[in-house]
Amino acid sequence: MRNALLIYPEHPPTYWGANFALEIAGIKAAFPPLGLLTIAALFPPKYNLRVVDLNVAPLTDSDLEWADMVFTSTMIVQRVSLQTVIDRCNRAGIPVVAGGPHPTTFHDEIHGVDYFVLDEAEETFPQFLHDLENGTPRRMYREPRKPDVSRTPIPRFDLIDMKSYHSMGVQFSRGCPFDCEFCDITKLYGRVPRTKSPDQMVREFDALFELGWRGPVFLVDDNFIGNKRDALNLLPALAEWQQARGYPFLLCTEASLNLARMDDLMEAMISAGFDTVFLGIETPNPKALLKTKKPQNTSKEEENFLFQAVRRIQDKGMQVQGGFILGLDGDDESVFNTQIEFIQATGIPVAPIYLLTALKGTDMYKRLEDEGRLLDVAIGTQATILNFRTELDHQVLLEGYRHVTTTLYDPTLENYFERCLTLFEHWKPVPHLHKPKSKNAVFTDLMGVRGRLSPEQVPAFTKFVAEVSRKHPRMLPKAIRLAALGYHFEKITRQQIAIHDFKEFLAEELESFKEDAAVGAEQPEHVDVRRQRLFADVDTRYRSIPGDFRYHSDGIDTALDSFRMAINAQAAEQARLPAT
Repeated sequence: MRNALLIYPEHPPTYWGANFALEIAGIKAAFPPLGLLTIAALFPPKYNLRVVDLNVAPLTDSDLEWADMVFTSTMIVQRVSLQTVIDRCNRAGIPVVAGGPHPTTFHDEIHGVDYFVLDEAEETFPQFLHDLENGTPRRMYREPRKPDVSRTPIPRFDLIDMKSYHSMGVQFSRGCPFDCEFCDITKLYGRVPRTKSPDQMVREFDALFELGWRGPVFLVDDNFIGNKRDALNLLPALAEWQQARGYPFLLCTEASLNLARMDDLMEAMISAGFDTVFLGIETPNPKALLKTKKPQNTSKEEENFLFQAVRRIQDKGMQVQGGFILGLDGDDESVFNTQIEFIQATGIPVAPIYLLTALKGTDMYKRLEDEGRLLDVAIGTQATILNFRTELDHQVLLEGYRHVTTTLYDPTLENYFERCLTLFEHWKPVPHLHKPKSKNAVFTDLMGVRGRLSPEQVPAFTKFVAEVSRKHPRMLPKAIRLAALGYHFEKITRQQIAIHDFKEFLAEELESFKEDAAVGAEQPEHVDVRRQRLFADVDTRYRSIPGDFRYHSDGIDTALDSFRMAINAQAAEQARLPAT
């Protein structure tokens, strides 16, 4: 039997990853590697399988010694970690197979991979294994058509330690009928959503239940309602399954904003156990939405359509989480305060803000390429990187991004808890979605969060808990979980700013050193004193970055090494110049 090691590279910290919040509960990662577990289900029985999720556990030498071949699946944000895994496998002489959304688009930029199995792999992966066993594998496999997901096997959830994760993941559909200019989903999965059958989904729920899972389950569809007919066909089966077992799973998913117009679908989702939906809201600016080909977030007939859409979903009984983007064409400097005001007024506590990235293969990428606006910048691991020239001034956009994030997730968390209270005023409590917890359990959770908060955050937290206890006591367990997320969002905001500011500091100091060196060319010893003093200042600044702000692909050490090399080269050049 051959030993197949399935490795899931590390995600950098993000708003979505909830890293700092999960630490409070002793959980290591938000979600398991669903794509990799689905690939695992395609292996024939003659393979021994082992999964290593680097977000949960390190890759050990014994793992590599065990493996005959390594299989990886990644998204763009895992780019740096993937290359580290590949390099390590190359040194160990272990063949590497790569797939997933990132290699599908960027395979020509990934070095050291022996075989690529790209696109959706249900039909090509068995062919690859067949060719491999016959000694005739090709280097690259592409999916000639979009596979029938009704034939996709149940993911191998048994290969992971479920206790390491906050939520399990399942997938109902692939594809989206909308074609937003900046999004690559339709390029990867098409515009005609393909769905699994209700029976398939029930079997996946059965698999999780039989393995002992109780808790959140995320339906990872990019647009759960992309095929409304099939979604409505699925939901009664999920509701029946949940009701028969006392609602062991709390469901959430992603959907397009036109969900707010579908009362029947929202009610069916509530019955099935959905309490949260993530919407790509992007911006309250209709001009920017239309320019980026997102008309479904606008309405000519209804004033304040976005606001009313969010409120309708909340009133039905689901929390709205929203994704927001800065840097869209059509935005001006008013967008920053407009974003803040919209998010505060609607009561969307979980509102990650992202700078726009031009993804290779999207319509926007092609347009910006034609307009000569693309920049040769690596993407995927740092929040403040822009890979194209924006209509807004670059520095204005970065300062605006800082203003928005530090206001929404201010150091005291007052604005965050204000949004939570607004949510609770409109989030209709549904009995089977808001199960009571014992007072001891609630108190333990409360103290766990309070113990992580800074002294300046405790007053707002205490006031928030008191308000919820008085007005919405049934929602107190939800309130505490939202407080943990607030702690995460504020901390990751500071993390992003600290990393960005340190790199900006290096760039500014390098420029200043060059200017000073030029002025002091007749006295090289003064240049050297300045160099040593500068290195001491930089080292102090470097050591001031908290250890838990650092991560594998933050780029700080690379930037620091480049800075030191540039300073030393400049000092050496000055020493060689004749005195004048």
